[in-house]
Amino acid sequence: MNKDIKSFIKKYVDEIKNKNAALFIGAGFSKPVGFINWKELLKDMADELNLDVDKENDLISLAQYYCNKKGGNRFYINQTIKNNFSSTNNNSKNHEIIARLPIFSYWTTNYDTLIEEALKSNHRIPDVKRKNADLSLTEPNRDSIVYKMHGDISSPNEAIIIKEDYETYDRKFLPFVNTLKGDLISKTFLFLGFSFTDPNINYILSRIKVEYDEGNVRQHYAILKKLELSEFKNEDEYKYFENKFSLFIEDLKRYQIEVLLIDSYSEITLILEEIEKKLNQNTIFISGSATSYEPYSPEEAKNFIRDLSKELIKKNYNIVSGFGLGVGSEVIVGALEELYMNTKQINENRLLLRPFPQGIQDDETRKLLWTKYRKDMISHSGITLFLFGNKLFNEDIILANGMEEEYKISKENGNIIIPIGLTGYVAKNIYTELSKINPKYFEENKKLFDKLNNGTSLDKELINTILELLKTIIK
Repeated sequence: MNKDIKSFIKKYVDEIKNKNAALFIGAGFSKPVGFINWKELLKDMADELNLDVDKENDLISLAQYYCNKKGGNRFYINQTIKNNFSSTNNNSKNHEIIARLPIFSYWTTNYDTLIEEALKSNHRIPDVKRKNADLSLTEPNRDSIVYKMHGDISSPNEAIIIKEDYETYDRKFLPFVNTLKGDLISKTFLFLGFSFTDPNINYILSRIKVEYDEGNVRQHYAILKKLELSEFKNEDEYKYFENKFSLFIEDLKRYQIEVLLIDSYSEITLILEEIEKKLNQNTIFISGSATSYEPYSPEEAKNFIRDLSKELIKKNYNIVSGFGLGVGSEVIVGALEELYMNTKQINENRLLLRPFPQGIQDDETRKLLWTKYRKDMISHSGITLFLFGNKLFNEDIILANGMEEEYKISKENGNIIIPIGLTGYVAKNIYTELSKINPKYFEENKKLFDKLNNGTSLDKELINTILELLKTIIK
């Protein structure tokens, strides 16, 4: 990543942490999962009008021409929207990431339901606003709002698509206009998959510019892909549009929108992953399972786990737990004690619990569901800390395969991995493996890792060593 993108990520992460960030999602964001763009949506209509959709830039006028030809009847347009945006396509990785980000305001001109479905699949409660009346109603316990300023597939007859819809938008949908203006004034937006050819957005941006001094307008960002020679008929055409693209980017600065250029759309995923990684650096998934605590006594081990959880919360780390046998309950008790002592309330942002569903008889179904739960838990963290790692099987103490899977998922997620090897079992095996395949990681903080993996006592000093290591490796 270039320095401009790295600088943006740092600034945007700060805005998210301060609850000042918003997202604006355009049609390009849904294209990777099979939904079409405007030109593809209107192609058949253009053909019927004897127009070449690839030569048309004013697509809202094209939609209006078609409606005019049908005597003002929108039936075919409405049916086309319904046919092309009703698919139950799976969300893209990008949708999953933005749904996990602690952002409250999501704006979109898209007709599909991918944003709200991604939020729901990540255990969030979206309050979806499709029309003016929705703005005065509140979804109980909402933790996000999805503003669908152009409607969606639930009411295609009300979708904003033809020129007349745009001409009357600022009058008919004034509450949406004012709400978006308010968010653009008070929040830092990131535009994704958006081309800035939408007249409504351009009008609202221009109003903000007129009504507020330039020095008082918030900075916004947009990620756009560079033009490529292969996208054009010849080099002359490429140079012409490259120059026009540069002028367009320069013009966006009038609205305090900084453009971040990428070579490939796949870079959007990398940028979103880095944003999530930065946000999750202070969130620790504690992976642990113990039927036996040997060579330590149960009392000694449980006290250590509770005290460790208390100290992590006290030092402003967040904890994710899945109720691992013999470990999870002590993590929860320690974290809750500290949280309640300080705030007198339980804050899910500080302690995220994902208990595994029980009573599933079919082995394959249970394994698949538990894997999904593990991936979900670990996706909310940037660090995984491993303790013990054993379970009872046919009266024998064996290694906990669930922890082994959590180790694998943590590596795939790019988490910082901290095995407390002196607790033995899977934790010790992880330390041994990592010290062989990534010796540099341990060499950089050799003294601290040695204390975690070659010591003999579960005591206050060990907890201080863990805290010191966390402080050192989180940059």
